[in-house]
Amino acid sequence: MSRLIHLNGPPGIGKSTLARRYVAAHPGVLNCDVDVLRTLIGGWESDFGTAGALIRPAALAMIEAYLAQGRDVVLPQMLIDTTELVRFEACATRAGAQFIERVLMDTPAATVARFHRRGASEAEDPWHDQVRAIVAASGGDDVLAQCHAALERLLPQRPDAVVIMSAEGAVDKTYRLLMESLD
Repeated sequence: MSRLIHLNGPPGIGKSTLARRYVAAHPGVLNCDVDVLRTLIGGWESDFGTAGALIRPAALAMIEAYLAQGRDVVLPQMLIDTTELVRFEACATRAGAQFIERVLMDTPAATVARFHRRGASEAEDPWHDQVRAIVAASGGDDVLAQCHAALERLLPQRPDAVVIMSAEGAVDKTYRLLMESLD
């Protein structure tokens, strides 16, 4: 049975990094990083949110088609809106696939600090500047803390979600914990 492996978590926690590592070790698995897909929409740099809204239906269709072929998909995307989360879960169900939720978390203070250092030690993803600007315009550190709190409130509603502690600089350990949770 194919699997949609949703890596949830606050911005800068390592979702995309772990997704890239996972697909590198698992040939044939699709890394459906919605932030990467946003960059395919003209004007994404000036309206990151609209680009996300435009590409999300295409991402859902791509995920469903890929799962229906019996292939796994990794989705590194913060989803705190239960309606959106259910849309992705339903996509997996329609394709006859298993929906697996993993939530990467750190302490609230560490999460905020990590966001601000995001991209400093690796090649910068093109959308990081847009996310930084959105966060700054929306309330800065307060909005990051709100994302963390929203994920904590979401967890009791998602009994099958498994929390994986993601400490900064411990990518190997976090990846090992992810792999153990998937076995």
